[in-house]
Order: sequence, then C-alpha cells, then structure tokens
Amino acid sequence: MNFQQLEYVLAVHRTKHFGKAAESCNITQATLSAMIKKLEEELSIQIFDRSRHPIQTTDDGILLLKKAEDILAKQQELFHLGQMDTGEMMGEIRLGVIPTVANSLLALFLPSLLEQHPKLKLIISEITTDEILYQLAHNQIDFGILSTPIEELSEAYEEQILYYEAMMVYGIESSDKGFVSSKDVENKKVWLLEEGHCFRSQSMTLCKIREKKEQTENLQFKSNSFETLLNLSDQMGGLTLVPELYYNNLSAKRKSKTQFFQKPIPVREISLLAIKPISKKRSMQKLAELIQEIVTPQLKTAAFKNRDLNIIGI
Repeated sequence: MNFQQLEYVLAVHRTKHFGKAAESCNITQATLSAMIKKLEEELSIQIFDRSRHPIQTTDDGILLLKKAEDILAKQQELFHLGQMDTGEMMGEIRLGVIPTVANSLLALFLPSLLEQHPKLKLIISEITTDEILYQLAHNQIDFGILSTPIEELSEAYEEQILYYEAMMVYGIESSDKGFVSSKDVENKKVWLLEEGHCFRSQSMTLCKIREKKEQTENLQFKSNSFETLLNLSDQMGGLTLVPELYYNNLSAKRKSKTQFFQKPIPVREISLLAIKPISKKRSMQKLAELIQEIVTPQLKTAAFKNRDLNIIGI
C-alpha cells in the first residue's frame, strides 16, 4: 500500500468514473485501475462496485475513504515540518478561490508568493463557495478564499479574515453627492451574475431585489463575468455592482461611471478558510499575511473604521 493508491481511490470516489479520475491524477486509466485493484486484493475488500453506472463506492470503501483522508492529511503534516525552522512555504498547497475574487486578487499576490517561496507548488481551482466547502471537508483542497460570513459555517472550519472590499455601483448617472444610496438603485434594472455566485445574493440583498420581480422581466440573463454585466449596462442601460478590487482595474471612463455607496459602506468580507485540524497552519498564516500586506494598500475601505462599514453576508 502507498499514498498514491489512496489518492487514486479518493479521485474515483469523487468523480464516480475511472477515466475522469485518471485524468485528474495525470496517469493512464489502466495504471489507476491496476493500482486500485492491487489495493483491493491487498486489503481483501471491494472498494468500488464497477457494475453500477456511475461507479458506486461500497460500504467497505466508505470506511477506507475516511481512513485514507486522515492518512493523507498526516502525510501533508510531515511534508510541512521543514517550514517550522526555515519560515519558507514548500511542498504542495491546493487552493480554491471563488471566481469573483480570483479575477482580481490572484494577479496581485501570486507573483510575490511564487518568488518568495520557490519550493512551493501551488494548485489553484476557481470554484464556487459550495464547492470550496465540499472540497475542504473531503481533503481535496487545503485552503479556500471566499466571501464570508457564511451563516451555516460550522466550528469545524478555521477562518482568517483577509480584507473588506466595497461593493460599488456601475452605470449610475454622475451625481454631485459623489456617492449613491440604496434608494438610488431601488426599482431600477440591475444586471446580476448567475445563480451560484455569492456576489449575486449579496447584490440582491443590497439592492432589495426579489427573485419574483426578476422573473417578470421579458429578458432574463445572468452572466458569469463582471465584464459582460458592464457591457450590458453600457448598451442597454441599467446598473450592476462590482467589488472594489475589480473597480481598480477598470478604465478611467468606466471608473467615472462607478460610485461608492454612502456610509455605512456595504462591503464583502473575504476570508481564508481551512478545515480543522489544520495540517498546514503555518502556510495558512503566511499566505494570509502576504495577501493582507499586498491588498490592504489597494483598498480605500481599509482606511475606514468598522462603524463605517456594513458587511453584507451570504
């Protein structure tokens, strides 16, 4: 038995397919099948019911999966012992990031992270909040970067707040006030991201939009990108909301069409999340510190006091 066999078992359980599991592990399907078959023979159990479509994990297999997750977590602890003395991040870190954060955050901190820690292998997935929570719970990723607070988040998770960024309005006519209020966006068309994006639900909360109201429109369109929403606002009117880091990358023309809300400024809280016990606690701390160091100077909201901010939850 070896660690790779356990990783292959977890991959098949996750994908319910030998071919897809092999692809995710960067090996041939024949090799993966042979390694799992060898493990089954060694343990004298059947891990998967291959007669079912999709492939089903047997009861014995479920028990093995729980042990495999624990073993692989301990393996990662051993790999990261060297960081305690050197202060260097090394080994492999699997990171999940929600798309509405990834599009502006990754480019800010990745160059510095990889330059400062050349022995680090970083694997990043752009996935939704629900998928981050699932993959953390099943040891498929080490950390997640997502919007919080999440109401149903249990004590099994370790959370470290990275920053607060303003939610801003795009497409509103220029105003002498220099800011907008929630009343300024009520009863107006607001272009929203597709369901599954937490920024969508936060925008609906802030703009007091109801699903039923949307369904009365003769056009229903929900995008996966802020760029598309801005283009729709430009061509068809209406408003949309963008986060502050995304605003920082807009052209001067588009910045002139974007405004902050009045105080208390609605913000989204961005956090780094891990499942307890944390096998890479030092890596989590260093990653958080690096992101905070780089991002904080980019945000105007960082200069405001907590009483001036209104955290919009999920």
